[in-house]
Amino acid sequence: MSSRPKWIQVESIKGSRTFANSCWACILVCGATGFLLVGFSSCIGEDLIPRLSSKQIAFIPQGLVMCFYGIAGLFLGLYLWCTVFWNVGGGYNYFDRREGISSIFRWGFPGKNRRIHVRLILGDIEAVGLKSQEGFFPSRVLYLKVRGHRSIPLIRIGENLTLEDMEEKAAELARFLRVSIEGF
Repeated sequence: MSSRPKWIQVESIKGSRTFANSCWACILVCGATGFLLVGFSSCIGEDLIPRLSSKQIAFIPQGLVMCFYGIAGLFLGLYLWCTVFWNVGGGYNYFDRREGISSIFRWGFPGKNRRIHVRLILGDIEAVGLKSQEGFFPSRVLYLKVRGHRSIPLIRIGENLTLEDMEEKAAELARFLRVSIEGF
């Protein structure tokens, strides 16, 4: 049983700190390191990875290209690890009917805008919306339609929820906020 009052609703939002992102970052860093070591091995003429001969690879052009792909892959892997470490996109949605406020918080990249915090008055929320696009790359976005502002997304785009789950979330939030639903 929840100890949270009935007039407060808080939803935690999962950011970039997922198992899949961690796996992709590991695979990317390992593969890029292998490319870089094989390319560098072809340059110095010495095998840096045991049981992997680089004698058939000429440094120009194959070894040089492998070094380039290795460095690019390491930068991409580092970027992915940073997003996982900083949990970019993670945060919460907070709604309080008694106080009449809503607070939407997300973590961003380090810097001036690391903390993304949007405070709204519940009276300014016109509707809860749902955009759904089916096809090869389906996407579903749950958002708040706010008077005088752009729509504010509530659920991260990469979250794989079924259409029924999204409709249920939208209906539950609309009931809680006592607003209409649009986009069905």
